[in-house]
Amino acid sequence: MISVASAIRDALLTGATTAKVFAARKVARDWRMGRLDFAFDVPMPDRPRWPDELDLRLPRDMPRRGKGGSEKGRIALWHALAHIEFVAIDLALDMAGRFGDSMGQAFVSDWLSVAADEAMHFALLDRKLDSLGSRYGALPAHDGLWRAAQDTAHDVAARLAIVPMVLEARGLDVTPATLERVRAQGDENGAKILKRILDDEIRHVGFGAKHFRAICTARGENPPESWRKLVKTHFSGGLKPPFNDSARSAAGLSRDFYISIV
Repeated sequence: MISVASAIRDALLTGATTAKVFAARKVARDWRMGRLDFAFDVPMPDRPRWPDELDLRLPRDMPRRGKGGSEKGRIALWHALAHIEFVAIDLALDMAGRFGDSMGQAFVSDWLSVAADEAMHFALLDRKLDSLGSRYGALPAHDGLWRAAQDTAHDVAARLAIVPMVLEARGLDVTPATLERVRAQGDENGAKILKRILDDEIRHVGFGAKHFRAICTARGENPPESWRKLVKTHFSGGLKPPFNDSARSAAGLSRDFYISIV
């Protein structure tokens, strides 16, 4: 029986978009069906494979996402969202493969289910780009999300604090306004995609908060205080209101975590 770590590593090192989607979903399905051994016999790569044609730049050099509804602006928006979800596949896979040995089978199950969700999100967004006459890779993309993973590769608590509890939680804040803007432009299909992503991301942030609290309990630490220290150490962007308090609360990320860090 192949190890879960080996299957995750293979998916991380799959660069082509469609193949990555299928690989992530297969790992999650095989794990759920008991076809993978709970063993961590291979290391995770420092970086996943991404499409060779992807033009990676600094975040400040990214094309602006359109708010006025122009075709160019819409493509920039959907491309940026597709990139976030594509990288999120690898973030979830790496979470399970890098920290699963110490965190246990339930942790692996949670993050492989997230990887499958992110793969589905990317597929929806890739199809959306195709309907606009574009494709993933047609525009530049930034490397900030994976840099956050590299910076927290040494500590599962830091990874949980930054990736689901800061970066994904930010999606809970900004997605509703994007959804309404897209709907106002008459794009109901796009609005449905964003609603599906928003609903799933609440659960993903919830996984992060759940496992972070468990780690803090085991270490005898106060979860909000520990989270704030890790954010100050590993996240330089600053937390920017307004916050979607209801969605964050539904995910188990109460205001006592973030309100005093702004």
